[in-house]
Amino acid sequence: MTLPSIPLFAAAHRPFFLLGALQGVLTIALWLGLLEGGFVAALPPAALHTWLMLYGLFPFFVMGFLFTALPNWVSGTAISRVTYLGSAGLMGAGAALFYLGLVFPAWLLPALALHLAGWVWAVVALAQVVRRAKAQDKRQPWLTWWALSLGAVGEGLFIFATATDSALAFTAAASVALWLFLTPLFLGVCHRMVPWFTSRVVTNYVVVRPYAPLWAMLAACLAHTVLDTAGAQAWLWLADLPLTVLTLWFISRWGIARSVSVRLLAMLHIAFVWAAIAFALYTVSSLSLWLGFDWDAGRAPVHALGMGFFGAMLVGMASRVSLGHSGRPLACDAMTWWLFWGVQLGAVLRLLPELSPVFSYDGVRVSGGVWLLIMAIWAAKYAPMTWQARRDGRPG
Repeated sequence: MTLPSIPLFAAAHRPFFLLGALQGVLTIALWLGLLEGGFVAALPPAALHTWLMLYGLFPFFVMGFLFTALPNWVSGTAISRVTYLGSAGLMGAGAALFYLGLVFPAWLLPALALHLAGWVWAVVALAQVVRRAKAQDKRQPWLTWWALSLGAVGEGLFIFATATDSALAFTAAASVALWLFLTPLFLGVCHRMVPWFTSRVVTNYVVVRPYAPLWAMLAACLAHTVLDTAGAQAWLWLADLPLTVLTLWFISRWGIARSVSVRLLAMLHIAFVWAAIAFALYTVSSLSLWLGFDWDAGRAPVHALGMGFFGAMLVGMASRVSLGHSGRPLACDAMTWWLFWGVQLGAVLRLLPELSPVFSYDGVRVSGGVWLLIMAIWAAKYAPMTWQARRDGRPG
């Protein structure tokens, strides 16, 4: 079988989404194993959690999406097969060796270096696509590119932290991943795609996506990173309150109520609501500390952001891309719909023990079990689409 006839290699999203589906199962299974005391890894638990979830899982889906979408945004040249297979191969090899490195620490740094090399390759390739495209509005393509680039910087910090065992560098790597890479990137993609997808199916719909509020949100993300790294948690509300208000404003203008009749679209709108919940929890928790109240939200805000916003948006967007680029109808079936709501259940179960002593921390394990089940079923349903030929007979 020659290389061009292998469906898995036929489009950029295919190898990345397959690796992401595998990671979606492996990362959660490994974390549950650690929670149960199954083994002791070579990294501190918090650092391991950072890499598994923020650097080891979401970037595969991000790369697959951007390699597919960004050239279309700028009417640019498609990413070459050598580039996307090289990037996916390096990142996949790095992720595989990372698991080996948890048992044999000598493999950790080479594994992280391979993963970062694939990431940097993607950053360079996407920059060339945007730069060479004809003159047009390139603000959003560059926004996503910068977020992706800062994610690579964050993984570089993680490598430095691993080599030096620096607690400060591990903290900075986590903050960069969350607030300079994933949150800005997801906000930017939502700003472009949610109103656009809505306009395709909702009649008499007015697209609302001004840039000034988006730039304010990105500035707030930067401010949160600085304050958090400096240990000024009592002042985080200065960044998080504007984020909450602006996210609620976008929700009100994007017509969430008009999206509910189309499940594939409703998933994107509902996922974005989780961003408002997360930012609101950060705000209330910080204000409570600033006012001297004896309460904080613990890890609830970060899990509302990661499991709620990123997780729900991943299922919604990756399902949509997988269906559309496999020649299947763009329609959310009952299983996908219930998987999406399973993500919500997992997120809520993870938040409850943080928000009230009424709920036992056994809910954390239950939440992880729900997420593992959801990701395993999602992978079983959608991963085969990455190696199967398109149903409509078209290339790609």
